[in-house]
Amino acid sequence: MTQDIVILAAGKGSRMKSAFSKVLHKVGGTAMVRRVLTTASTLPESKLHLVVGHQGEQVEANCQDFSANIVWQDNPQGTGDALRRVAPYLQADGATLTLYGDVPLIRSSTLAKMTALSTPNTLVLLTIALDNPTGYGRIVRNDQGKVIAIVEQKDASASQLSIKEVNTGILLAPNKHLQTWLASLTNHNAQGEYYLTDVIAMAARDGVDIVTVNPENEAEVAGVNDRVQLAALERELQKQQAIYLMQNGATLLDPSRIDVRGELITGQDVTIDVNCVFEGKVVLGNGVEIGPNCHLKDCQIGDNTVIKSNTLIDDSQVGESCDIGPFARLRPGTQLSNHAKIGNFVETKKARIGEGSKVNHLSYIGDTDMGANVNVGAGTITCNYDGVNKHLTQVADNVFIGSNTSLVAPVQIAEGATIAAGSTITKQVGEKQLAFARARQTNKDNWPRPVKK
Repeated sequence: MTQDIVILAAGKGSRMKSAFSKVLHKVGGTAMVRRVLTTASTLPESKLHLVVGHQGEQVEANCQDFSANIVWQDNPQGTGDALRRVAPYLQADGATLTLYGDVPLIRSSTLAKMTALSTPNTLVLLTIALDNPTGYGRIVRNDQGKVIAIVEQKDASASQLSIKEVNTGILLAPNKHLQTWLASLTNHNAQGEYYLTDVIAMAARDGVDIVTVNPENEAEVAGVNDRVQLAALERELQKQQAIYLMQNGATLLDPSRIDVRGELITGQDVTIDVNCVFEGKVVLGNGVEIGPNCHLKDCQIGDNTVIKSNTLIDDSQVGESCDIGPFARLRPGTQLSNHAKIGNFVETKKARIGEGSKVNHLSYIGDTDMGANVNVGAGTITCNYDGVNKHLTQVADNVFIGSNTSLVAPVQIAEGATIAAGSTITKQVGEKQLAFARARQTNKDNWPRPVKK
């Protein structure tokens, strides 16, 4: 059954106290509205509509890649008013699913359960029973247990306020009826708004079947109105992701101290220590060990690699059985071959490090093509930038580079060459040559040491 999906994202969100639209605040590293759009996009045969209003230009610009139909809701007057703005764009047949840009953890499995129940004469309503239903619209049922209405908190009677089953706001209604119901909405209520929930009573009146579906948990339908609620959903999402990782074979030394702000894919027997952050898409091979306080972004780590504490890896490819850190930084474009070693306080950028090569400590290797079994001494740097352009340093296999060496690019070091410690290399070094480029040491007798004045 074809369907329209309407995501409401026009609210002001004044309690966020932010210069940005509320729905653009992030949960798990992704804007809330983008999370909802991504989930909605998993449903087949669907057309997306995004309702924007306050700071709508921000929202529209941030969501362009979803190709959603943008509908403006200036001077918003409730959820019913929002759907009425979309009504001219709805398909004649099928159904319309209403979602919310500030309810980011709704699951595609829940929406799939709703769509499975949808027919041209069925309205599907997502409800949940809460111990404290304050603030929510109550689900009113008749003696046979059929839903007959939703009553908003401000309009509810004392007996209705005691109802625990509440409306989540998410519903799936057949378009052939919905168009008529939307046209019939009024704002004769305590809020002076057009309530979408009023269509429930109209559906009951018109003999449309009203069926309910429940989410897996309360967090799935929780909305965000302030930063406290945003933080609570962030923790809930991280808890869910930690459980998933452990069920998939990863060991988390403390599941409450991991942050996944994107997609983390783990192989078997991965171990992740505390306070690690993963952004973008990160793939960890089998047997990978991640030490504490590491930050990995958009990278792929080969089997059995060990990443020691306080290491940053960004947009890099790491081979198998590598040894990295502690306190290492792999910047974008780094490629480590199998068995490579990057030690403490080493920074790489746009560098290919060959198999078995070692850059053990206190070095910067940028814009470099390095072969296999190279040993780079402490304090070595590639001088890759002349103030205008970047240049390439090429180091062949089996080269030994002494400590405190400066390689001034563009420069080539041939296979088996040795660079003496403290050298500044500006010219090509041939195969198996020894290169040293430093001033001759001079010792002066009876040198008068400076004294304090």
